[in-house]
Amino acid sequence: MPTLVSKSLRDYRRPLLGWTVGISAFFALYLAYYPNIQSNADLYGDLALSKFPGAMRDLMGGLEGGFTSGSGYLQTLVYQLFGPLLFIMCAAVIGNRAIAQPEESGTLELVLTLPIDRRRLVLERFAALALALLGVAAVTFLVVLGLVTAVDMGVPADRILAGHVGVFLLALFFGTLCLTVGAATGRRGAALAVVGVVAVAGYVVETMGKNVDGVSWLRWISPFHYYLDGRPIQLGFPAWDYLVLAGATVALVLIAMPAFDRRDVGV
Repeated sequence: MPTLVSKSLRDYRRPLLGWTVGISAFFALYLAYYPNIQSNADLYGDLALSKFPGAMRDLMGGLEGGFTSGSGYLQTLVYQLFGPLLFIMCAAVIGNRAIAQPEESGTLELVLTLPIDRRRLVLERFAALALALLGVAAVTFLVVLGLVTAVDMGVPADRILAGHVGVFLLALFFGTLCLTVGAATGRRGAALAVVGVVAVAGYVVETMGKNVDGVSWLRWISPFHYYLDGRPIQLGFPAWDYLVLAGATVALVLIAMPAFDRRDVGV
């Protein structure tokens, strides 16, 4: 493993541990509550959920399958909004630590004194980001799989894996977006602002665009479209959608390398 990648992973170990524990605890809390939901079908069934306003139902993914089915509960509360939100926040924190944060703190200039090309630096920081997020995704996948089996939700392991791969690719895209903006500007605030705007706008466009004609065409440029539209928990791996997400991430890396290479780095 390249030295810069391994050093980056060592630097990330504390925040990664915190995010892994936090995300796992969140999943455990909500999945452990499923038996109570299942045993109260009258309270949480389709009739009760139909009382939600249409816009709220859209933002929650349409509540397809309801809360009482294992796949519906897992999709709505774990893979629709809160799970991706936590992963994106984790990715943004790590992505900002790649270039923008060390540049603002003045430590990046020391790294640039090493005999390493700037483009290679960006590439190795991206590799560290991808490996870090992969570690978080692997641990939390095992947590979800174990809990889904323990509470007998009836969701096959391959569907859970499909959902988790999608969460990983979505988080990697936003982490890389944060890295790219940081490489182009050297500013943590700008990187986080861009990630926040793209994430919120992308989610709203994808969920509400299904029923609002005026914004429906924007769904095709939302990263959430390629994560949610294939319905991995219900239907399995949406291979083409995931390839689009992966391709968009690679495109961001290809933008970040020359952007950082051409810019003066200063505190």
